[in-house]
Amino acid sequence: MEEPLIIQRPLSKEDYSYMYDLRWRVLRKPWNQPRGSEKDDLENESYPFIVILNNKIVATARFHKNSEKEGQLRYIAVEKEYRKKRIATKLIRYIEGFALSLGVSSIMLNARKTAKEFFEKLDYVIIGEGPLLFDEIEHFVMRKKLK
Repeated sequence: MEEPLIIQRPLSKEDYSYMYDLRWRVLRKPWNQPRGSEKDDLENESYPFIVILNNKIVATARFHKNSEKEGQLRYIAVEKEYRKKRIATKLIRYIEGFALSLGVSSIMLNARKTAKEFFEKLDYVIIGEGPLLFDEIEHFVMRKKLK
């Protein structure tokens, strides 16, 4: 029997280590980016989340506030074998609820072109073109107004 899905903040050094490794393996390594590129200057001001299934971290995402009323999602990564199982959807919905509890009324993100439709299904709308990451990954700036 499969254990329930748990969404939480990383609790231990090991949780953080695995979370950063997952970010790097999914979001940076395929483009030959060095370790360390999976972090930025906002790590200490942000709220990372992990998804645990069967005692294994299978997904992660990070939320930070851009302003009093606007937040941003970054570093959304799911282990390859756990994709298409609604894990990212549950994680993002959880973070949206967390953002609401902080008084945030909208969330923005830079969605890779390959993830645009996924975010549209979660009611994010394109508000502009995003950066071109590593000279090849197209992004869209998307926003969602929270209820």
